[in-house]
Amino acid sequence: MSEEHTSPPTLEKGPGAGGEDDGGFEQTRSAGAFEADDHGGGRGAGRFWSARRVPAAILALVLLGASGLLLYDVASVRAGRQAMAWRKAIADKLAATSLDSAWVLAAGAVAVVLGLWLLVLALTPGTRRLLPLRGDSGGVVRAGLDRDAAALILRDRAQEVSGVQSVRVDVGRRKVRARAQAHFRDLDAVRADLDAALQNGIRSLGLARRLGLSVHVRRPKKR
Repeated sequence: MSEEHTSPPTLEKGPGAGGEDDGGFEQTRSAGAFEADDHGGGRGAGRFWSARRVPAAILALVLLGASGLLLYDVASVRAGRQAMAWRKAIADKLAATSLDSAWVLAAGAVAVVLGLWLLVLALTPGTRRLLPLRGDSGGVVRAGLDRDAAALILRDRAQEVSGVQSVRVDVGRRKVRARAQAHFRDLDAVRADLDAALQNGIRSLGLARRLGLSVHVRRPKKR
């Protein structure tokens, strides 16, 4: 049976608390983090790997076109025809150009940057929009939750809190940020209930990794 460890949120009064600043309306903020439930062993915690179809397709098409054109020209020369003008021009240019010329260095720099970009794409998982969920004990089934869907679920939870007029929830890879407007009740009470509701909501999502939580509650602007 797992234990949940919840760190108490820290309360910060903004400079506008008491209605003296920030447009004359009160606000209260809190920030807290808690450990996700480790039921299931926390398997499947790694991010999903992206297929990288678009970069792979672009690179494959470029290499296919360049190699096909070069092979066609080589075959034409072998068949007794003259080489294409572009290949003659490139060969003459390379024969007359030193390695320390500006355009050679620029081409080399571009090739290095493209190579590093391809290496980064090959070695990093991508799919930042998916939050990994806890997997089964065998690690066979993996599931993920889209961050927009998670934000919608948490926003519905937040709107059920008494005193909340409107709320915006943003779910990042490591932190959930909620900004709410309270039209009645004490701001600290609304913030505390909103903290509890969002923490329970995050826990119910079944995420594999811990998410931080930041809550900001304020009064709506006076018209």
